[in-house]
Amino acid sequence: MDQFKGQPRLPKFAVPKRYDLHLNPDLIACTFAGNVSIDLHIVADTRFIVLNAADLSVNDASVSFTPRSSSKQAVAAPKVALFEEDEIMVLEFAEILPHGVGVLELAFNGVLNDKMKGFYRSSYEHNGEKKNMAVTQFEPADARRCFPCWDEPACKATFKITLEVPADLVALSNMPVVEEKLNGSLKTVSYQESPIMSTYLVAIVVGLFDYVEDHTSDGVKVRVYCQVGKTDQGKFALHVGAKTLDLFKEYFAVPYPLPKMDMIAIPDFAAGAMENYGLVTYRETALLYDEQHSAASNKQRVATVVAHELAHQWFGNLVTMEWWTHLWLNEGFATWVSYLATDSLFPEWKIWTQFLDESTEGLRLDGLEESHPIEVEVNHAAEIDEIFDAISYRKGASVIRMLQSYLGAEVFQKSLATYIKNHAYSNAKTEDLWTALEGGSGEPVNKLMSSWTKQKGYPVVSAKIKDGKLELEQSRFLSSGSPGEGQWIVPVTLCCGSYDMRKNFLLESKSGAYDLKELLGCSIADGIGKINATCSWIKINVDQAGFYRVKYDDSLAAGLRSATKSKSLTSIDRYGILDDSFALSMARQQSLASLLTLISAYKEELDYTVLSNLIAISYKVVKIGADANQELMSGIKHFFIGVFQSAAGKLGWDPKQGESHLDAMLRGEVLTALAVFGHDETLKEAVRRFDAFLADRNTSLLPPDIRRAAYVAVMQKANKSDKSGYESLLRVYRETDLSQEKTRILGSLASCPDPVIVEDVLNFVLSDEVRNQDALYGLSGISWEGREVAWKWLQEKWEYIGNTWGSGFLITRFISAVVSPFASFEKAKEVEEFFATRSKPSMARTLKQSIERVHINANWVESIRKEDNLTQLVAQLSSN
Repeated sequence: MDQFKGQPRLPKFAVPKRYDLHLNPDLIACTFAGNVSIDLHIVADTRFIVLNAADLSVNDASVSFTPRSSSKQAVAAPKVALFEEDEIMVLEFAEILPHGVGVLELAFNGVLNDKMKGFYRSSYEHNGEKKNMAVTQFEPADARRCFPCWDEPACKATFKITLEVPADLVALSNMPVVEEKLNGSLKTVSYQESPIMSTYLVAIVVGLFDYVEDHTSDGVKVRVYCQVGKTDQGKFALHVGAKTLDLFKEYFAVPYPLPKMDMIAIPDFAAGAMENYGLVTYRETALLYDEQHSAASNKQRVATVVAHELAHQWFGNLVTMEWWTHLWLNEGFATWVSYLATDSLFPEWKIWTQFLDESTEGLRLDGLEESHPIEVEVNHAAEIDEIFDAISYRKGASVIRMLQSYLGAEVFQKSLATYIKNHAYSNAKTEDLWTALEGGSGEPVNKLMSSWTKQKGYPVVSAKIKDGKLELEQSRFLSSGSPGEGQWIVPVTLCCGSYDMRKNFLLESKSGAYDLKELLGCSIADGIGKINATCSWIKINVDQAGFYRVKYDDSLAAGLRSATKSKSLTSIDRYGILDDSFALSMARQQSLASLLTLISAYKEELDYTVLSNLIAISYKVVKIGADANQELMSGIKHFFIGVFQSAAGKLGWDPKQGESHLDAMLRGEVLTALAVFGHDETLKEAVRRFDAFLADRNTSLLPPDIRRAAYVAVMQKANKSDKSGYESLLRVYRETDLSQEKTRILGSLASCPDPVIVEDVLNFVLSDEVRNQDALYGLSGISWEGREVAWKWLQEKWEYIGNTWGSGFLITRFISAVVSPFASFEKAKEVEEFFATRSKPSMARTLKQSIERVHINANWVESIRKEDNLTQLVAQLSSN
């Protein structure tokens, strides 16, 4: 039996075809019993059957295998062994099993755990009484915690599910109910057999729910289930869901494959949502929208998450990745196409501009030495969780956008439809997608894309002008500033002086020189790099369609700074120039002085996405400035207050009649930034409005879009000798039953500059008052002053944190949230020493990435300290 230990994949001598699964969850004792009959195809000589099982006790006497191909009776397995470390169950038979079809039967028991994975329990209140519901979360590899199975994406089968549950509860699964039989206080619910699908997509939810219902244009029933009394909050997601299914049917040229689509809000849920076939589970914040108390950003989140999960019904569920190495095919694609759907439903949101946030997150993570390729080898189930990250989702989505931009939208769509038809109800690898796109476009897609998916990182393209030629050179970009290995086929797009003058070409070698007159028909004034009036600026990577950064020489950078100030560039390109400049400054490839000089050109900026990124950059720059020099920090804060004043003045505090969704989101972000930087008027006005809100929760003085700003302002004023504002916020937290309000408050508390309060907040986060899924909100935005106390707290509470969150991916977020903000080599060493005996394979990558970020910050601080006259420059920029 030992030969099967330590293997990344199950042996292939038995292939499952159909599961007949019976489950009986006990919501009071929090246990479940079950039995399963699995139709197997024995395809090679073997005395063993090996399948996955974890955290289950299997009744050895119940295990039998009955060959269908001969007159043989059921064969009992004389030996049944569970190897917990490998999460496998090995059945050994006395003789070689006959080839062909047979039925494996077994009975088992398990616990409805509180770890938000496998078959678990979630709690809710009904009429003041606390109750449990039973929920499944099987991706990536946790179906094995509910029933023994071949828990790999390529082992697709059909599922016939039967549940025995309390008669008064709603019991849902992937397929519609075919029969319900009452038996006293229990009922037996049988569901239609599913189409062929992977185990990670099987879903079951049992609890007390209400629903709202609609239909798609071709009659598919769509429902949103939520807690009793919250159905109004499900209506927006229902509208988006029904419309999105119609839209994807057209886009993929394949109808939605199931008879129904249920979407359900779960109070305790580790991820944002999960695309189970026909029964999509969500956090409440990702599905429910309250007209009165949800912010515009909440509405947008619901729309994009619903679109993402429904895209998976085709890309992931109908066509499934062959192994987790190709996870990005699922997640990168669903991320990209969710923007396509949201843009179609809400064009006024300018969602493709906001897609830049996805690219930026991907670029930030992929700028680390400790990144990984899009296609990453996975050798153990424990490693899978860590690749559900910004590389698989965001870099994945960004390279798809880059490829679509290169091939053209129509060719891309037609080729995708071909890919889905060819691989429906089966599995695919990355190469299969490239083959379909090559067939549709005639372009060498495999060659173009393998440099982007098989190696980690991305290039920075350096641009300069010399003797009338534009010289480009590519090298791997690393946030550490170190030289990196690698070469890419880079789709270069450039404009010169106007968007009418545009050129596209591939940079396939390390460098290239291009005659500007030939390339663009524009001439250069002289050989030292001054650009003439017809070509006053050159922008490379137009619309940020490429997943790379650009470093301009001084004269090109000056031209772009002027073009930014005069708004000659699109908002997308203004964003790109800013983000590249910030990244280059962090990597010490250009000075902080040049970054701040560029930022001063954004004082009149009003575009939501550009300003939102500038605000994120400002937080980072202020914290790094504080590590470099306290005097510099206060100057930089003053400078950023000046940058954001124009937008704050135009937006004001109160929503305007008919204003855009984007202005509503921007108002809150700008006011929050001014509060964090200690702008006196903002703090006073925020506190005044918060007091009015305490007196009347429905006051028009504090609409949802500015609540976070007010909460952060209140926390800037809180300290150990005056906790009144902090205590008032905790009261609001305790009184609301809206998850979005709770997470808004949690995300504001640790911004307090008093370390005593920050420690109190962190302890509150671990209390029973905060659901495990929400603890991480409390770690977001820890103040610069609170870092040290947060690190001390993490060390003291590590054993508890490990026991509570250690079995899922959330544990890694604790590490990155607390460790990454530091900026000293001593701290990096301290962190390494602490985790030397405490790390596990599932957190190793995150730990290395977090320590690398500390090194990057520390190097940046040292380089800022060496910059001359920075304090004077900041004062000068502030007064201009």
